[in-house]
Amino acid sequence: GVAVWPMIELEADDGLASAAHLADQDPRVEKVCIWANDKDLAQCVRGNRVVQIVRKGMQIRDAAGVRKKFGVDPELIPDFLALVGDAQDGYPGIRGIGPSTAANLLNRFGPIESFPPEKLGGALENAILFKTLATLKTDAPLFANVDEMEWKGPTAAFTDWATRIDDKRLLARAQGAIDKRDHQRTTPRDEAPKTVMEEPAP
Repeated sequence: GVAVWPMIELEADDGLASAAHLADQDPRVEKVCIWANDKDLAQCVRGNRVVQIVRKGMQIRDAAGVRKKFGVDPELIPDFLALVGDAQDGYPGIRGIGPSTAANLLNRFGPIESFPPEKLGGALENAILFKTLATLKTDAPLFANVDEMEWKGPTAAFTDWATRIDDKRLLARAQGAIDKRDHQRTTPRDEAPKTVMEEPAP
């Protein structure tokens, strides 16, 4: 009964970015939480409505938190990563530019495309390429309505599977979780959809 999005042509982070963007469009959604440590997902943060949950220390990183961490606004994160590099995603950044220099340049001139030619010289082409790699897609057609993402409890297929492996505890735990959630929905505030995007397990 859990929503799963197979990523064939896109990366998992593109799926998270697209889901966050789609959920942000729904006025019923109170807050979108992206549970992932990836630096590139900081570009998805919007004010304190779309936030990133960094598991180390359980930090809630809103737009102000992104600025405090990286020195730039969320929308400039692709430019920032293009300059400093991201080993996790396999691009090295621009030689001689560290986080402080990158933040200073971006805050002074804006996006990489706005830099004076002499600032990056022959590295401009690579910087733009790295920015393209760092920019997440937000247009994956994952769902038409956030209601599709709501967990409605264990499905018949899950029940059959739990029976097949002879583990009644799984079914009891799943049913207990849905019963607890339903019990907690006692106020109008709790009825607002809360969307959580979580990175897949490695």
